[in-house]
Amino acid sequence: MISALMDTCVWLDLAQDSKQTPLLLVVENMVKSGDLKLIVPRVVIDEFRRNRARISKASARSLSSHFQEVKAAITKTGGNEEQRKALLAQLDDVNHRVPLIGGAAEGVLDRVEALLASAEVLEATSTVMVSAADRALHRKAPCHHENKNSIADAIVVETFFEAVKAGVPRSRFAFVTHNKNDFSVLAGNQRTPHPDLAEGFSKLRSMYFISLAELLQRVDPSLVDELVWEQTWTQDPRGLSELLAAHEILWKQVWYNRHKNLEWKISEGKHRLVTREEWDKAGSKAHNDMTLDTVWHSALAAGQRTAKELGSDNIGPWDDFEWGMINGKLSAIRWMLGDEWDMLDT
Repeated sequence: MISALMDTCVWLDLAQDSKQTPLLLVVENMVKSGDLKLIVPRVVIDEFRRNRARISKASARSLSSHFQEVKAAITKTGGNEEQRKALLAQLDDVNHRVPLIGGAAEGVLDRVEALLASAEVLEATSTVMVSAADRALHRKAPCHHENKNSIADAIVVETFFEAVKAGVPRSRFAFVTHNKNDFSVLAGNQRTPHPDLAEGFSKLRSMYFISLAELLQRVDPSLVDELVWEQTWTQDPRGLSELLAAHEILWKQVWYNRHKNLEWKISEGKHRLVTREEWDKAGSKAHNDMTLDTVWHSALAAGQRTAKELGSDNIGPWDDFEWGMINGKLSAIRWMLGDEWDMLDT
C-alpha cells in the first residue's frame, strides 16, 4: 500500500482535463481495495471546495464563448454559402452539447469530494505551521517566488513530510502535484523536487510525482491499463441536428395518429364536418365536436403527404405501449430543446 497526498490542483484537473478524468476511477478502485490510502490535509479540502464552482462553470462557459466567437468569424467570412451553412450547423451541434459537458464536470467534482470526505482529514499541527512559516520567511520552495503567497502550498508539503516521519518502518508515501513551477526543480528534470524540498523525498519511502498516472502505474500497472481503457469508452451526446431530425419524425407520427383518430370519429358520426356558416353560428363549446370542411380537406391532403414521407412502417397502428414510447420520446426531445415536460402539442 502507498499513502498518497495529492495536491489540490491534481483533484481539480481530474474534472477540468478530460484526458485525466479516467484516472479517477482508478483512484476510487485502488482506495476501495486498500492499495492506495489518501492523505488529505484540511487545506486541500478547503481549496477544493473554494474552487469547484469555478471549475464547473468554466468548463462549459469557456467552450460556449469560444464557439460563439468562431461562429461570428465564420458568418463574417465570405466564400461558398453552402459550405458556410454546413459548418455553422456543425458548430450548433457541438455548442448544444456544452451544457452536458459542464454537467459531466460537476459529476466528476462530486466523486472527488466523496473521495476526500471518505479519507481521514489531517489538521495542520503547530509543527507544520511553524515549518511552513519558516519556508515563507526564508523564501524557500514552494514560497520562493516574488509577490506570490504560497503559504498554503507550504502547509501541504509540510503535512506530507510530517506524515512520512510518523509512518511505520517500510511504509511508502507519495506526493503528487501538477504545480511544477512551485515544487519542482527550476532548471532540469521537472520530475525532480526543488532543492529546497529534496531532503524530504526519496526513491522508495517518500516519492515525488508530477503525474497522477505515474503514481497509479507504480501502485498497479495492470489495473491502470484495464480501468483507463474502460473509462475511455464513452457515449457522445446527441447533436442538435440529430435531435431535430428525430423530433420531426416523432412530431409527424403523433400528428398522423391523431389525424387518423379524427378520421375514424368522423366516419362513425362522433365528429361533424361543418361549413363556415355553421361554424360561426355554433358556440365555442360546440367547436370541440366539429371541424370546418375546408380545414378537413387540407388535413386529408396533409395526411397523405405525411404517410408517404414516413413510409408504411412508420405510421402505425400502434398498441398502447408503442404509442406511449412515441409520446415519451417526443416529450424527452422537446425537454432537451427547452420545452417543459409533457409538451406534446402538434
